[in-house]
Amino acid sequence: MEVDWLIHNALVLTLEPGSAPIPQGYVAVKGRQIAGVGQLASQEGVEERGTTAPGCSLAGEGACPTSPGLPFPPPPPARHLLDAQGALVMPGLVNTHAHAAMVWFRGLADDLPLQPWLQDFIFPAEAGWLDANRVYWGTLLAAAEMIKGGTTTVADSYFYESECRRALAQAGLRTVTAQGVVDFPAPGIPDPRDNLKVAAAFVESGADFDPDLITSTIFCHAPYTCGPETLQQAKAITRRRGLPWFIHLAETRQEVEELQQQQGLTPGVHLDRLGLLDELTVAVHGVWLPPEDLELLARRGVKVSHCPESNLKLAAGVAPIPELLALGVRVGLGTDGAASNNDLDLMGEMSLAARLHKVWQRDPTVLPAAQTVALATREGAGVLGLADKTVTLTPGKDADLLVLDLNQAHLTPLFDPYSHLVYAARAADVRHVMVAGRWLLRDGELITLNWPEIAGRIRLESRDLAAFCRNLRSL
Repeated sequence: MEVDWLIHNALVLTLEPGSAPIPQGYVAVKGRQIAGVGQLASQEGVEERGTTAPGCSLAGEGACPTSPGLPFPPPPPARHLLDAQGALVMPGLVNTHAHAAMVWFRGLADDLPLQPWLQDFIFPAEAGWLDANRVYWGTLLAAAEMIKGGTTTVADSYFYESECRRALAQAGLRTVTAQGVVDFPAPGIPDPRDNLKVAAAFVESGADFDPDLITSTIFCHAPYTCGPETLQQAKAITRRRGLPWFIHLAETRQEVEELQQQQGLTPGVHLDRLGLLDELTVAVHGVWLPPEDLELLARRGVKVSHCPESNLKLAAGVAPIPELLALGVRVGLGTDGAASNNDLDLMGEMSLAARLHKVWQRDPTVLPAAQTVALATREGAGVLGLADKTVTLTPGKDADLLVLDLNQAHLTPLFDPYSHLVYAARAADVRHVMVAGRWLLRDGELITLNWPEIAGRIRLESRDLAAFCRNLRSL
């Protein structure tokens, strides 16, 4: 069988549970899927057929030799080769929670508590400055940042989400896109009575996109911005279609205290009594969940998106991730929006998550490197309901992968690739990115996006945003 791409001369991490790193490894890709993973006795005789793509080596015609004695099948002949030059090849990263278009607000109103940050700056800027076109361009910028950092899958939740979806589809990312719902006027929806109607139409229009790459669903902002009826109706729309449903939950102590004062319920019990907790619910943040709520989430099969950088920057607190993992709750990592992070860098998120929980628990063995990498890859895919499609380098799964340059001073010497990924690697070390067999990044250059056009547009319009913000501060 001839494959389309053979990525060879690599250190391969399949991320399959219990798998060991494969030195001198290869990954074969045919169409959109992984066709094979293995190990070479040497790089001699690795063959390529057809036209050479830029950056690939050509070794001539003929079949690849066998590798006697190795525990893997020999590599298949390939139309194109990518010599990884000793780099690390692994599944792409999964961002389980982002508000992509909020890159517009990066650095807009830093060093503020969550509620003043939202009420005095973010909500007014969204209502008075954002429009559909700006959401589209902001999402293109976010997509460029994520691709260059090795992210191949993102769960995005925002307003004007049809424009977010259009941009992410153009970028070629795998994505779960969720239309935002609140019980007050929102960007593009001046009458809150139309919020659920718009959300339902968004879900229906998802049929126009590749269902293997793009999932369309609903995000309810939080229990304090969505009433019980709104929450139940939104969940009903997604539940009927077997879609994940997203909600910010217990992000701050204030919201938890207010809910308990108003209803005498914890956040988890509140949602459970509304019939909202199940295996398709993704609770974002979960910082202030009491022990009884942790057990409740575990019993209901709820998934959790952990966004440590955003939680720390807004001083929201530290989510009880080790406790959730001990209860069997599936957890993935998210960046949240660049307005509260201020980047979309999952490498940095891994590094912070591992260190944060060690010091918080006063235990250096908590959240070890290999487990942290799993949260950013296969566990994140499980949170989004995509574990059967992607994020292990397993034959038959979609080829979503990254190639990370190990020939760096800060990555030398190499004893444990998981340790390097969590404690030393940077987003800038990512050299190539592929999603469903399609290159999105080659030799550090974006393939599917026009970076000069995006950067120019953002810089031009950000001047208008700066003027708008100055007016906000003068009010």
